[in-house]
Amino acid sequence: MVSLSEYGIVIVGGGISGLSTALALHRKGIKSIVLERSDELRATGAAINVLTNGWCALDQLGIGPELRQKDELRSLKRSDLIKALADSLPSGTIRLGQQIVSVDLDTESGFPILHCIDGTTINCKILIGCDGVNSIVAKSLGLKAPELVPVSGIRAFTSYPNGHGFTNDFTRIKRGTFTMGMVPVNDHLVHWFVGRPWISEVAQHDNTFLRDLTADMMKGFPEKLIDMVRKVDLDTLSLTCVSTRYRTPWEMAFGTFRKGTTIVVGDAMHVIGPYIGQGGSVCMEDAVVLVRHLAGELRLPEGRSYDDRLLRTGAEKAMDGFLRERKPRLLRLSLEAYLMGLMYGTTFKILKIVIMVALVVFFGHGALGHAQYDCGTL
Repeated sequence: MVSLSEYGIVIVGGGISGLSTALALHRKGIKSIVLERSDELRATGAAINVLTNGWCALDQLGIGPELRQKDELRSLKRSDLIKALADSLPSGTIRLGQQIVSVDLDTESGFPILHCIDGTTINCKILIGCDGVNSIVAKSLGLKAPELVPVSGIRAFTSYPNGHGFTNDFTRIKRGTFTMGMVPVNDHLVHWFVGRPWISEVAQHDNTFLRDLTADMMKGFPEKLIDMVRKVDLDTLSLTCVSTRYRTPWEMAFGTFRKGTTIVVGDAMHVIGPYIGQGGSVCMEDAVVLVRHLAGELRLPEGRSYDDRLLRTGAEKAMDGFLRERKPRLLRLSLEAYLMGLMYGTTFKILKIVIMVALVVFFGHGALGHAQYDCGTL
């Protein structure tokens, strides 16, 4: 294991992106620390859709067999994924209750300095921002906050003791301003969600009211889906009243995602709208690709040691290699999600037709063509 004092890699954010990056580094024998602002690891959201490309990344991280079900288009409980990532890291890697408020560069060395809310500072050689849509690290790079979409979401699980009988496909149906999606977790559990304009009064009621209201709004949907809502596991039902965020394709094309030995990845870099179900999987792809480049560039011939100049040069070269490899993939996903969001959000039939034609022209590979991607070996 490479010592922290030699490499000084700090990861800000203890979500899927940050933990995946730390685990990838650990698999390559490189030590890091993860700074998480909360007092416990976050597992916001009932579940995460993991498509084929996500399972490729999980296999490289070494936790695929632990999490995999018999199909590779399944939904995982977010808490299970976070736990599997955290449990695979060495003790002491994750530092909870560490809220970063700003990032500067040391005037002499040029390496990052992190300022914490309690007044303390943390010096490091390599800084990886995995701190999500409200990223402090991204702000230090001059990136704008992601765009907002005024929509709320309802998520839950429904259990079927005798089996649900659904296929393993990810299903999404839209009726007016109401969108529903569902995907099996296993043969006896289904994760589902609905998106709709926010109604503030709903937040004042309990889950029974929310279940009944959702079922009543689903007129015109297949009866089996309405029944799934009626039979929901009430304690898993959650209402999210925050706006959906995304980074536009042109920001992905022209944004600055690295400065010196500081870089952002995951949602801090490329938060993608929910329309293609790739948010978590793409974060894990980032971790594998970034660490592959870092491990390659930070490897020195036997008998030679690092100095700051070599470390900076190697880290910057690795980060630039990561960006060159990832940008085409991320731009494509961003554009597809952006067009899908426009299509779902407009009521103009002509615009819908134009967008559908554009989707066929640019992404004529089926609804889940974006999942047929392998991030490569670690």
